[in-house]
Amino acid sequence: MTETKSAIVVGAGMVGLATAWHLQERGVEVTVLDRHGVASGSSWGNAGWLTPGMAMPLADPSLWAYGPKAMLDPDAALSVPFRFDRALWGFLARFMAHATPGAWQRAMAALTPIDRLALEAYDELEAGGVHATSYDSPWVVGFEREQQSRPFVHELRAVAKAGQKIALSRVPDGVRVPHLSRAVRSTWTLEGQRYIEPGPYVEALATSVSARGAKVLTDARVTDVRTLPRGGAEVDVAGRDPLRADAVVIATGAWLPDLTRRLGVRTRVQAGRGYSFSVPVSGPPIDHPVYFPARRVACTPYQGRLRIAGTMEFRGPDEPFQPRRIEAIVNSVRGLFEGVDLDSRADEWVGSRPVTPDGLPLVGRTAAPGVYAAGGHGMWGMVLGPATGRALATQIMTGETPEEIRPFDPLR
Repeated sequence: MTETKSAIVVGAGMVGLATAWHLQERGVEVTVLDRHGVASGSSWGNAGWLTPGMAMPLADPSLWAYGPKAMLDPDAALSVPFRFDRALWGFLARFMAHATPGAWQRAMAALTPIDRLALEAYDELEAGGVHATSYDSPWVVGFEREQQSRPFVHELRAVAKAGQKIALSRVPDGVRVPHLSRAVRSTWTLEGQRYIEPGPYVEALATSVSARGAKVLTDARVTDVRTLPRGGAEVDVAGRDPLRADAVVIATGAWLPDLTRRLGVRTRVQAGRGYSFSVPVSGPPIDHPVYFPARRVACTPYQGRLRIAGTMEFRGPDEPFQPRRIEAIVNSVRGLFEGVDLDSRADEWVGSRPVTPDGLPLVGRTAAPGVYAAGGHGMWGMVLGPATGRALATQIMTGETPEEIRPFDPLR
């Protein structure tokens, strides 16, 4: 191996910036490029959940029953446009092929090692000068009927069986949780997880990376990445001179295939778009996350308001915002809250999460020497981003692949 003294990271989301930060820890001079800006993609408006206990494969066997119903329900969390799109339907066929008990268990076993390192990796960032906070808080998990809780409890037991510590307990009957209506009849708490305000946190990480000497260039659209005959790689940026470095990391989320397909990465990446908005809360604030698994809606405290997020919409990453998806989220939780004004919405947002058919990220070497992929985390880019960045930086600097990312080989 040649010594890595310089690196270019393409993508200024959580995964890309965490990789840049850890490369700096190892003495590498870093340049970060993004076509829009820091946290401009799915790193901004997501729920900010740091939930390794719920970082599990998206393709699970329940989809065989839920999926057909969702296609007929405009308020369902799963949304697929009815149109001829060979690439989309090809992805969905592969995705559903992994929705079996055996495939789920294998993917869960592959995710568990990095899940177990996720919160420790956040502690390392915060101890190392990233001026942001991850908040320890119990999760409140609500269901309208007791039977709705059974699939969720079953999944978390499977996560525990795979090797994680899961602290899930039932709230006794008759104990009211503030701001939940009487329609929520079965309530649980999940301990040992955290949350963040995602946009501000990623901006704080970018500030730390810049303060340690990195160049963070926005409005920098990368059009090509290629290796050089004598080592290193070159990056073409629209309207700028090419940039060169010893290593290049492509961390562009749902746009990952635009640059990695020609580098030997054949696994499909589909945009699974999520929507969110924030609303005011009357009375005492909600100071903990709330999750409605049967509705697939996640709620998190956010700058004095409540951020409400949901939907898995399989569309192109650059397609227009679909207001109907916001309405679907509102309709699905209306009646489950008290003192939450769902009609005074702000910060309406859509972001494209990078989903792979097998539920595993794409992290590691591409077929081009010196060029690496870091993406495909689906819904779990925020919780797994810092651990991913640390492991990938280790691989770049040592040539050895850490165990926690070994199953995520981009060339699989």
